[in-house]
Amino acid sequence: MRPSDDLLDRLVAEAQLRTARSSGPGGQHANVTASRVEAVFDVQTSQTLREEDRRRLLARYGPRVTAVAQETRSQLRNRELALERLRERLRSGLSVRRARRPTRPTAASRVRRADAKRRQADRKRGRRRPSEEE
Repeated sequence: MRPSDDLLDRLVAEAQLRTARSSGPGGQHANVTASRVEAVFDVQTSQTLREEDRRRLLARYGPRVTAVAQETRSQLRNRELALERLRERLRSGLSVRRARRPTRPTAASRVRRADAKRRQADRKRGRRRPSEEE
């Protein structure tokens, strides 16, 4: 089950944004522009989350869900990117995963595996040094 867009909008609105100077090259411009944006969502203090959703996020991501963007020189664009990424992480963290049904190998796959093992054994047997009896 996927979380609703309305819920994701409310969760992203609770996120705190922090800015910093981007790493990497950029010349003099990088030394004065705080264009790196980090969006942080605190799972434990959220007013919007239901208790089961809170447990799910804590189990998957821990107490804080973060997303960082520093690709562009524009702080505004990096903010948009960070919030998009945070939204996607929250969507994947809140989605209920379907339980895996264990399956068994088919008869044909067991035959293929046995044939491959036999061919490999024959190949290795052919590489051996001849014995005294031969």
